[in-house]
Amino acid sequence: MDLTLIVVLVIALALFFDFTNGFHDTANAMATPIATGAIKPKAAVALAAVLNLVGAFLSTEVAKTISGGIIKEGGDTGVQIMPAMIFAGLMGAVVWNMLTWLLGLPSSSSHALFGGLIGAAIVGAGFGAIDYSVLMSKVLLPALVAPVIAGTSAYLCTKLAYSVTKRQSGLASPKRGGFRYGQIFSSSLVALAHGTNDAQKTMGVITLTLVASGLQDAGTGPHFWVIASCALAIALGTYMGGWRIIRTMGSGLTDVKPAQGFAAETSTAAAILVSSHLGFALSTTQVASGSVIGSGLGRKGAEVRWGTAGRIALGWLFTLPAAAIIGAAAAALAHLGNGGLVIVSILGLGALLVIWILSRREIVGHNNAISDVDVSGAAVNIPTKKQRRKMERAKAKQESK
Repeated sequence: MDLTLIVVLVIALALFFDFTNGFHDTANAMATPIATGAIKPKAAVALAAVLNLVGAFLSTEVAKTISGGIIKEGGDTGVQIMPAMIFAGLMGAVVWNMLTWLLGLPSSSSHALFGGLIGAAIVGAGFGAIDYSVLMSKVLLPALVAPVIAGTSAYLCTKLAYSVTKRQSGLASPKRGGFRYGQIFSSSLVALAHGTNDAQKTMGVITLTLVASGLQDAGTGPHFWVIASCALAIALGTYMGGWRIIRTMGSGLTDVKPAQGFAAETSTAAAILVSSHLGFALSTTQVASGSVIGSGLGRKGAEVRWGTAGRIALGWLFTLPAAAIIGAAAAALAHLGNGGLVIVSILGLGALLVIWILSRREIVGHNNAISDVDVSGAAVNIPTKKQRRKMERAKAKQESK
């Protein structure tokens, strides 16, 4: 198959992945402000799309991590990764990403991308194709540390917010409505951060393809047209596809209060923006979920539902290796030549078509479709005021005995 045609196919598939990333993660930024009534759904999605577009132009450090970091490309010490292998890895990432979206499983689009590329690279060029030090320092360690830092920050911010607005004895309950309007700003920061971090991952894949095909020098950053096309793809996905998830924001899975939402969003945005500057390829879903859980724990009487938290963690844990297996299988077929590449394309498109048909048959409602961040909120049990009073009376009765 002509090299130019393969490069075009890879770029098209990469932009489609960027599009799916947009609608997959819209709720990360706009879940809580919609749930608290801070902003109307249509305006929220449009705002998130614009800020994703702007954020994609702010930095390219994460793109460099992918194009010249995780996979050793070109040069004296690098290995030759062919565009066909990158195509196979992308197909693995896209199929896994869409499958988890259909099933409503908490997953990371970013880790699906990394897994697919790593699996394909190992099949195509051996285990030496992966720079494991970069994989550990720029992907795996941030994946463990960033959600914990964001969750801790959200916990402390929520405690501070409720402490400052605490009701004084004999006075009426304090007004915390100002936090609702603050959420417009904080959720905007999350959308900006999402564009800054996630769009760059697709930029890195396209740049890696251009380097592998000899159309760009190794070690150089993404071209402007790559940045612009990725920015447009993720913005369009955010605006066009977010409704499937946004519709479930009022389902009541998480009793999100304005102060709590403001703390969670601010912590999420801070963690992602700092990580993007440092070149860490984070999962925005994991960071946002850590913040939601942390802010929930910051409210009085909250406790963790460890069973739910464990299921979320398992979903995150399996994403990278599962996508790697799919990417490796696709790369093994692509290794057969043009016929294998055609088979990968047909099987991949067939899988996406089946997933799309199944998604159209299933009615999206409160009982069968929830966002990844909402699922994380379900890991925290926050009792109502009535339940807290009942618990306090029971505790006082027990102490009096």
